[in-house]
Order: sequence, then C-alpha cells, then structure tokens
Amino acid sequence: MPTPAKIELENLPSIALVGRVNVGKSTLFNKLTEQNKAIISDVPGTTRTSNEGLVLWRGKYFRLVDTGGLTFTDKVPLEKDILIQTERAMKEADIIIFVADGKNGILPQEKELAKRIRRIEVKPVIFVANKIDSTKLELNLTEPEWSRLGLGDPFPISATNGRNVGDLLDIIHKQLNKLRKRPKVKKDKKTKPINVAIIGKPNVGKSSLFNKLIGQEKVIVNEMAHTTREPHDILVDYSYEEGEKTKKRKIIFVDTAGIRRKSKVRGKLEREGIFKSIDAVKDADIILFVIDGSESISSQDKQLAGLLEKNIKSVILIVNKWDLAEDNSDTFRNEVRRMLYSHFPHLSFAPILFTSGKTGYRVHDVFPIILKAWEGRQTIIDPKLLDKFIRQITKQHLPSRGKGTKQPKILGLSQLEYNPPVFQATIKFRTSLHRSYVNFMENKLREQFNFFATPIMIKLKKNRRS
Repeated sequence: MPTPAKIELENLPSIALVGRVNVGKSTLFNKLTEQNKAIISDVPGTTRTSNEGLVLWRGKYFRLVDTGGLTFTDKVPLEKDILIQTERAMKEADIIIFVADGKNGILPQEKELAKRIRRIEVKPVIFVANKIDSTKLELNLTEPEWSRLGLGDPFPISATNGRNVGDLLDIIHKQLNKLRKRPKVKKDKKTKPINVAIIGKPNVGKSSLFNKLIGQEKVIVNEMAHTTREPHDILVDYSYEEGEKTKKRKIIFVDTAGIRRKSKVRGKLEREGIFKSIDAVKDADIILFVIDGSESISSQDKQLAGLLEKNIKSVILIVNKWDLAEDNSDTFRNEVRRMLYSHFPHLSFAPILFTSGKTGYRVHDVFPIILKAWEGRQTIIDPKLLDKFIRQITKQHLPSRGKGTKQPKILGLSQLEYNPPVFQATIKFRTSLHRSYVNFMENKLREQFNFFATPIMIKLKKNRRS
C-alpha cells in the first residue's frame, strides 16, 4: 500500500556532496546548511545514511545531500549500503560536488568515484579541494594528479574556517540558474508542521518504520546495532479526506539513533548520536515510541518511557515487528495492551498500534492517529466549563487529604497553557491535596474533553486569602 504522504521540497534543485571517507563532507554540509546536523569525527564511515538539509543563498533555497564517505573496500561497516545511497543521490542530484582532501591529494578512491560519476547521465560536477586553509596549501593543487581525474581544476576551500565557501556558493548559484529546476524563495507557511520523532532502543525497527511512512528508502536498515547514528528528518505532505474535501497537513518525521543504557554505550559516536536523539525528543510535538513486539519489555524501554513523561510529550505506542508474533488474535492484542500499560502506567493516555515496518502492516494507520493527537494537544477549555467541571467532580468525589489534618478544598481550576496542556488548581491555604486526587482530576479531564494521546499537567497553588 503506497504511503498517503508525499515528501516536500522535491521541487527544489538538489546537490549531492560525494567523496571518500574523511575529506570533510559533513563539515561542509554543516557549514552550508548552518546547522550542526551531521556528526563530525575522524572515524571512517561516521556518516552512513545520507543527511539532507536546506541551503539559503541570495534569498533562495536549494537542497543539499551529504552522502557517506566511500572506501570501496569492506573495511568500513555498511560500505555496500553507503555506496548504494551515494549512487542514488548522484543520479537524483541536479549538481554533484566532488569533495577531495587538498592536503592528502588524490587517492585510488577518488579515481574509482570519478569513473562511477562518468557512468551516470551527464550533469554538472563541481570539483572541490577541501582543507585548503591558506594560499600556500593551494600549491598542492598544481600537481598533475588533480587534472588527471578529468574534472577540471579543483576549487580550493576550507569548510572548517569558511575560506572561499561564499565563493563556492556563488559558483553553485550560477550553475543552478542554468538548470530547469532553479532555487526558490521559501514561502512562510502559517500552519506549523507537526514534529514527530520516532524513538526506541536499538534494533526495534525505527528506520524501517520511517522509510515506510515517507514512502522511500531514505535511511539504511540493517540488523547491526546503532546503524542510525544521527537523526534524519523529512518533511511530508499528508493528504486525507474530511467530508467531501481533500486536505493536506505537513508532518516532519524524525528517525533517531537507538537509545540504550550508559553502561552499554560504546564510543563517542554512539554517545553523540544518543544526545542528538534526546534533543529530537525535546523538540518534538508527538513521539512514536517503538517497542519490539517480538521481545519482552526491557529496563531500557522503561527508561525511555520515563524520558517521555519528563518532557510532557504526546505519545503513540508502536508495537513493531508484529509480523513475527505467533498469535495475532484480538485476545492476545488486548493482553499485550494490558501488559504495556502495567509497565508504563504514566503512559496510560497513549494509544497503542500494532505494526510491521518490514511488511508495512498498518503503518499508514499512524497518520490519522497523529492528527488526532495533534488536535488533542491544542485543546483549550472555556473557563466557564472548567468551573462547572471542578464543581461536578468535587461533588462526586471529595478531595482527598495529603499532609496535614485539615480537609482540602479546591477553590478553582484554570488552564495556563496548551501544547502541552497545563492547568492550575487553587486550593485552600494550609491544606494539602493528595497525589491520587490530582490523578483523578487528570482522568476526569481526559474523559470529558479532547486530550487524545496527550499528557496533562496540573500545578497546585495555595490561596492565602481563603
């Protein structure tokens, strides 16, 4: 079943950064996009899945794709997958930027990559020599090995200190304006996209789910733990029917690196990837919390659930790999639901969806649930309705006492914020309200108003004048 979403920004021209490992493509990508999106390190094969971003130059935008570094050997894990992604990026790109190391010169990998570029359809190639921090280093580029690649004279830049990067953008801009697909002014949209982060421990199938949601094999899927090292985001247009009208909603899906316990984290790259995943959680509106349906709940799953509670995020629980379940009956599903809510009592508001990122089973059912969760997150309750609500529930069930001997009295309830919804209950001075009654209030709010998939925060304030 095709995805009901279409990737946005495909009408913009695309430029692919290609080159062997450690030539500084990711540093250049971050410099041009003005974001710290790609992880930078000296470890060969740091970038695996291609990063994508927008570049603004002279008031107009184009797309930039940072591909993984190539070795054309099996020394770097996932080399075949990286090569497939690189070749796809080159074929889809309007312009290719071939990045070489200006200090170390031309190696066999550059010669092999140049051959592969010649095999694809003719398109502009900008040859760049990176790490040229001074005029003195430019002398390296007069060596005959540079011209033998048949790509013309290399343009010297330093992605680290920004030397000649503005001039490179001028060259790119000039080349793009010769093409049918040209850079465009990005129009400000009144409607904010819904930011949806996909999180979970390693190997629960987040990347497979991500690819199925967006309808393209954008990220590498492999059984090797921590295949995804950094978050990858894609903006899509989701089309849906409402009455007799066809509507569209913009959604940003973010695939994140698997998060596991500190004691199991290996090396700086994984640690940095996890930090970026946690940042993605903080920036998101809605979380797709992915659980491996073929395994029992782990302590890491519980820790991740706690992270979501702490950040007050709307949550959709995704039980993935459901194609591997031996029992697919409704009875068993209900047992799994009860088990999940017992493990994650603070996520009792989260709907549960059974999917398979591998086969695509029920993956597209996520879209309408996301819209419903977004609506729930925006709910604002009229103050008059809140007054009526608090009178009804306190009459139905008297407030229970916390610390102290005096019976508490709730004097009022007001909504302070939405997205996420935050309320303030004003209670009588020198009394204390028991936590169980706050939970009761949350449940009653959820019953009577639309807070689907959304946590509710209730703050307590004591009124000195009562």
